[in-house]
Amino acid sequence: MSQTSPDFQLCLARTEADLRAAQRLRYAVFVEELGGTGEMVDHDARLEQDAFDPFFDHLILFDRARADGDQAVGVYRLLRGDQAAKIGRFYSETEYDLGPLRRSGRKLLELGRSCLLPDYRGGAAMYHLWNGLSGYVANHGIEVLFGVASFHGTDPQALAAPLSLLHHRHLAPEDLRVAALPPHAASMNLMPEDQIDRRRAMLDTPALIKAYLRLGGVVGEGAWIDHAFNTTDVCLILDTARMNATQRAIYEKAGRA
Repeated sequence: MSQTSPDFQLCLARTEADLRAAQRLRYAVFVEELGGTGEMVDHDARLEQDAFDPFFDHLILFDRARADGDQAVGVYRLLRGDQAAKIGRFYSETEYDLGPLRRSGRKLLELGRSCLLPDYRGGAAMYHLWNGLSGYVANHGIEVLFGVASFHGTDPQALAAPLSLLHHRHLAPEDLRVAALPPHAASMNLMPEDQIDRRRAMLDTPALIKAYLRLGGVVGEGAWIDHAFNTTDVCLILDTARMNATQRAIYEKAGRA
């Protein structure tokens, strides 16, 4: 992190330069840090990109205290249902059967490529991103947010405790329960609930997933093994109508931060 205090600025990408800043940040996290790849990854220019980028909105958090050209520190990639209709599908439909969400008739928002630079995780930066996200949700009347979130690595057995905890404690209700698609689907019911060390399992769960669980988020049935990105993915779902008063207060407080 910069030697001075962060000077955060949050905005939706408006220019090609903004999009490139988001793609450079994604390269730093998903390619350099996590070892991922993809058909359109540009290693020479250090850009993590794909064919969906032109159709998504990109919510970017800049730290203006950093050097020029290196100011993007956080990003959310956002795709509303009306935008997905123009391209025929949501990004995560390659991993999950989204039939239950589509049949709900509710206003959907897919979240993807969410990341922060390591020095900005677990602090004020996440709340600034939530601030922008909560405003976006309100402006577009979004009712259900969803998207894949990742554990590092592609061996479900190495993640048996956190995956099983998600399955036993946070499985989505049937009307929203999407399911991982074969051939890369993997069960998350890998050990009995009474054998899980819950504290250890939560420590092994990425911060982003824990944040959405605190807001009342739930997960779809099964994980999806993404060998290209070297991750084990779960589908997180947040139904704004099902958030209780405490959860809603956390979300709205983040939105005002």
